[in-house]
Amino acid sequence: MFWNKEIETLKGKSLDELQGKRLRWTVKQAENVPFFKKALKEAGVYADDIKTREDITKIPFTKKTDLQAGYPFGFFAVPKKEIVRIHTTSGTTGKPTVVGYTRNDLENWSELIARNMTMIGLDENDTFQNAVNYGLFTGGLGFHYGAEKIGMTVIPSGTGNTKRQIEMIDDFGVTAMHCTPSYAMHLAEVAESMGTTLDTLKTGIFGAEPWSENMRHSLENKLGVKAYDSYGMSEMYGPGAAFECQERDGLHFWHDSYLIEIIDPETGEQLAPGEKGELVVTPLVKEAIPLLRYRTGDITMILEDDCPCGRGPRIARLTGRSDDMLVIRGINVFPSQIEHVLHSIPEVGEQFMVYVDRVNYLDEMTIEVEVKNEFFRGEISDLEKIQKKIIHSLKEILNLRTKVIPVEPESLPRFEGKAKRVIDRRGDDF
Repeated sequence: MFWNKEIETLKGKSLDELQGKRLRWTVKQAENVPFFKKALKEAGVYADDIKTREDITKIPFTKKTDLQAGYPFGFFAVPKKEIVRIHTTSGTTGKPTVVGYTRNDLENWSELIARNMTMIGLDENDTFQNAVNYGLFTGGLGFHYGAEKIGMTVIPSGTGNTKRQIEMIDDFGVTAMHCTPSYAMHLAEVAESMGTTLDTLKTGIFGAEPWSENMRHSLENKLGVKAYDSYGMSEMYGPGAAFECQERDGLHFWHDSYLIEIIDPETGEQLAPGEKGELVVTPLVKEAIPLLRYRTGDITMILEDDCPCGRGPRIARLTGRSDDMLVIRGINVFPSQIEHVLHSIPEVGEQFMVYVDRVNYLDEMTIEVEVKNEFFRGEISDLEKIQKKIIHSLKEILNLRTKVIPVEPESLPRFEGKAKRVIDRRGDDF
């Protein structure tokens, strides 16, 4: 099934011309942003220099830290009065990345989601339960508007209250669901304990955190669904920039809306299809916040063969990160964020360790924290107060529940060279 067959299957000269035209427009739009205007001038590149998509290599890269340095509105390419919505992501040192949207941006985003959902066989006859956060996280509203665009019955259930989620699936005849894969596994376990098999549910859309083929098989066996992978990030609008088709052999990047490259993370050199490296994305239709050669940090490759579905290029499922970012229950967490919070608390020492586990199919993060000697020798009640203080401070910045264990000074490992503060124990199902 196609939502817009002409665009989805566009190839050859027609696609090259469209991408070249939109890349040139994007560079011109980016010149409205002081950061890009300066970077392009230093690189000696101007919009008129962009003739074809191959000219993208003339443009300098953009990193997440660049966006964070522009907090809050330094990357807006349009007047604020044209911004109709704002989402944010978490920041590495407390300040989030702010993402704005014009009306055209929201229309383009919902169009991409409509393509994704139509591509996997969903239509106006389906009832769709959207069990992701509807706040500043982009996943909720992004999928909501795309599902409504194709006429689906949408249940904005949000997160949590798992028993009620299960009741809605049964009572409302839900046929398709969107959530994180780890929450879907938890939901399956609770459904089993409630004695229901969720018979109406046929399609599962899972994203916001990495998941394996083993996890796919488990989800399909436990929920009775056909499971599809979704990829995106707020900087690209949100989820749905790339999506699996019914072949489920790689994720299609919408080639009219994004130019993708794979680079060597160390040298920045472009890699050929079939070679694994860091994904770099240049959105081609974003008005509010255009981006140029955005380094995602995600490791993948462009698949060499054509997909039988007839659509454009695909990337392989993500296999890791080129940086130290963690994804915990759909939330991006950097060790530097944790360090920033801990070092702002007077009672906390220099050393900490982070452990990530999967417990009952949900991610759990435990942080061991050294307490300074003068505070550790007090009453147990004093340690409990420090523990609660740390948990509260982390929750405010990470928007994530963590387990905190205060430990005595000089009890945690010391490292020669780069410290390894994160131990990810999620294993093969990660």
